Amino acid sequence: MDKALVGMCVNERRFVKIPPKLAYGSEGVPGVIPPNSVLHFDVLLVDLWNSEDEVQVQTYFKPEKCPRTVQVSDFVRYHYNGTFLDGTLFDSSHNRMRTYDTYVGIGWLIPGMDQGLLGMCVGEKRIITIPPFLAYGEDGDGKEIPGQASLVFDVVLLDLHNPKDGITIENQHVPESCERRSQTGDFLRYHYNGTLLDGTLFDSSYSRNRTYDTYVGKGYVIAGMDEGLLGVCTGEKRRIIIPPHLGYGEEGRGKIPGSAVLVFDIQVVDFHNPSDSVSITVNYKPSNCTVLSKKGDYLKYHYNASLLDGTLLDSTHSLGKTYNIVLGSGQVVVGMDMGLQDMCVGERRTVVIPPHLGYGEDGVEGEVPGSAVLVFDIELLELVSGLPEGYMFVWNGEVSPNLFEEIDQNHDGEVLLEEFSEYIQAQVDSGKGKLAPGFDFEKIVKNMFTNQDRDGNGKVTAEEFKLKDQEAKEQHDEL
Repeated sequence: MDKALVGMCVNERRFVKIPPKLAYGSEGVPGVIPPNSVLHFDVLLVDLWNSEDEVQVQTYFKPEKCPRTVQVSDFVRYHYNGTFLDGTLFDSSHNRMRTYDTYVGIGWLIPGMDQGLLGMCVGEKRIITIPPFLAYGEDGDGKEIPGQASLVFDVVLLDLHNPKDGITIENQHVPESCERRSQTGDFLRYHYNGTLLDGTLFDSSYSRNRTYDTYVGKGYVIAGMDEGLLGVCTGEKRRIIIPPHLGYGEEGRGKIPGSAVLVFDIQVVDFHNPSDSVSITVNYKPSNCTVLSKKGDYLKYHYNASLLDGTLLDSTHSLGKTYNIVLGSGQVVVGMDMGLQDMCVGERRTVVIPPHLGYGEDGVEGEVPGSAVLVFDIELLELVSGLPEGYMFVWNGEVSPNLFEEIDQNHDGEVLLEEFSEYIQAQVDSGKGKLAPGFDFEKIVKNMFTNQDRDGNGKVTAEEFKLKDQEAKEQHDEL
């Protein structure tokens, strides 16, 4: 038999015929093998090893990029099929649908596996063959693995990190113009794809067609992302690699397994700080710029509205008409009211409006995203000076001492809305009076009349009728 087994391979089958002189000779084995017996053996070799054997590693796939390999004390996640040398399967992490997660090189594994995993890249596949004295030895594991068994592990490495790791940032695109970088307390809107180290996608804001919006450095996101989002520019793209102790830890969450390294490819859409005010950049100012816009003025202007990343939202140029407002009357967002102040006709400026002075957290459905910073490129085309604050109508000359009698055309001692409206219209048409520009004539006149009709009976008497300067300013907007 010593001779017959020499040169055999595992899983080789031989029929061995041994003459008595090379077996048990003339004595045999009492009660089992008669003297001078020829012995026939049907042999199947299941396993073989030598005391001088070492762990054998055969890599059959290795990624082109291998920025990091497994070192002693790293924590790894891997899948494996465990077989004996004859191919018999004794265990598989694939069957359990759960990776095997462990530290390497510190005695948590059998010695042969500790050695076999060293130097692997994420995504690498290798076959690790381990002799029994570096596996479970003479006793086996008491379950599936018999004593003196060589073990074969077909391993694919999915993840690795070290407890000492911090986050890793790889800049993929940084805009040439970066006037401002994010700081603690800023509010960011960004898109991301979230994957595991092996490339498995677990989440994407793109698939939801909505940015992820959050404060930075305040604990609203996992610690690694809080750190990775600091110092970014609007429009920047970067990869943030986060070890599990700065991600979702040993437990994981949802589609993220425990102890997983996370990879986020992010694109910053915009950011602002709650303390930000409106930013104004004057791009062109006429040489003659003496009349400046103020509250109450009627303005006509063109604009292009976009997000900080350049996405166009709206444009008056495409509509072929100007946008017309009364400045400071609440007809536009607060930030635009601020941005149009002190502007002269012909001036062009860029106004950047943070969301708390724009459309806020809700935005405008289908038009402006929530919490978006807005950029308006504005050109003021026309300015009609408004009236002093609190006035809806002013006289251009001296006021008639018999004003009530002039309005009371039928001289019945009472003025109706129709009489009042006709009189005001006549004063405006003749140039004797001026209405606040930009408002509906009927609404202004009705407002003025209502303020004079102090008892609310639809008629104004001489006793009720008063000029603006005859009473406290805060009481009425009237003549």
